[in-house]
Amino acid sequence: MLNHYETAFILTPVLSDVQMKEAVDKFEKLLTDNGSTILNREEWGLKKLAYPIQGKTTGFYALLQFDAEPTVVATLETAYRRDERVVRFLTFRLDKYAFEYSQKRLNVKLKKQEEA
Repeated sequence: MLNHYETAFILTPVLSDVQMKEAVDKFEKLLTDNGSTILNREEWGLKKLAYPIQGKTTGFYALLQFDAEPTVVATLETAYRRDERVVRFLTFRLDKYAFEYSQKRLNVKLKKQEEA
């Protein structure tokens, strides 16, 4: 049974934009290779951290929304822990209300892109 998941992660700020995109692509490919469906990908860019982590005050934020089997999440989090570029990560399962809200948010985002 597929569940809806959302994962947000922070990459070290010493990366270039190209390296940051490569890291996000790597995690997206890991998900799709394990049978997941990517619903949304957002790269929020370089942001200030609320508190210093490993001596860093900024980081590249990224978000992936996907449908997957529960076992895929363990594989993804293992990949996060092994990758030196990942400073922090959080993955959680969306309940039906959170999933509906994320779909509405995505539709608003797409509508704004069409108007621009």
